[in-house]
Amino acid sequence: MVQISRRQFGLMTAAGAAAMLAGGPAFAAAAEAVDASGVSKDISAKATKKYSIGTVVKVDGIAWFDRMRVGVKQFGADTGHDTWMVGPSQADAAAQVQIVETLIAQGVDAICIVPFSVEAVEPVLQKARDRGIVVISHEASNLQATDYDVEAFDNHAYGAKLMENLGQQMGGEGKYIATVGSLTSQSQNEWIDGAVAYQQQHFPKMSQAAKRIETYDDATTDYNKLKEVLTTYPDLRGILGAPMPTSAGAGRLIAERGLKGKLFFAGTGLVSVAGQYLKNGDIDYIQFWDPAIAGYAMNILAVMALTKKPIASGLNIGLKGYQDLKANDPKRPNVLFGQGWVGVTKDNMGQYNF
Repeated sequence: MVQISRRQFGLMTAAGAAAMLAGGPAFAAAAEAVDASGVSKDISAKATKKYSIGTVVKVDGIAWFDRMRVGVKQFGADTGHDTWMVGPSQADAAAQVQIVETLIAQGVDAICIVPFSVEAVEPVLQKARDRGIVVISHEASNLQATDYDVEAFDNHAYGAKLMENLGQQMGGEGKYIATVGSLTSQSQNEWIDGAVAYQQQHFPKMSQAAKRIETYDDATTDYNKLKEVLTTYPDLRGILGAPMPTSAGAGRLIAERGLKGKLFFAGTGLVSVAGQYLKNGDIDYIQFWDPAIAGYAMNILAVMALTKKPIASGLNIGLKGYQDLKANDPKRPNVLFGQGWVGVTKDNMGQYNF
């Protein structure tokens, strides 16, 4: 296979996370490394051969995927494989497809991907597999054209925990809305499915004010759409955010409108993005998994698949939250779930400053 470097994709990546965060704090440059001390050494380039592995994300230049790049780069440094991360400058399914096409033309050994739209990437990823390229996916449990999909946790349980917190904040009553990065994002929609099911069972006096809002994983879009919803539904009491940037968009809106204690938020976020709003009490709760560990995990599975090492339910790849990967669906034994999420408030946010 052709070995390619990160520099070949320099023009395709986007910088300037702070601008994407719509007034939120910039992502910390000196990010904490992934603890990979438990990872087997038999996947190193010395033990196998040097593989080229490109990780394709939904959108480059936002804090979430800046953090994932930490894990991808560290994997390469730790193992000697040629690894890098690339994504479109905006959440754009067609642009992501084009990046995958470029990787195929370059002749990479493996593609790790976090799809913006599963439907859009299915054909091009199947093309990659037809050419002998290993495909590993994340946040895409319904993707068919993948060798293995690795999820940080059970999606419905993740969403149920978010709703448990939001419902408690709202006192179990009132209207709420839910955001997703894309209406075709399988994982995020499953989080909301799990949340809604929990709400209907445990908080029957709560109700959704509107259909799920598509925000394209962008905090400015989140903020503007949330403003529109608040205008339409001035009695709105809750925001359930699946995509990470909603934590910044919702926090900004609540802070600017003086709605602390009146409008509540629970959703995916990072301390580097939502920390100021947690600290000031504008929002009370965020939930996440470490995207750096997820990026590292995808690359481990890529090398394992390339070297035909056994990958099955019960697998321990040596990373926190991924020490007992489970295949929950007998019809999809290649979809593996970890236990890698945490809940964060202002009381413990200092432990997760990335």
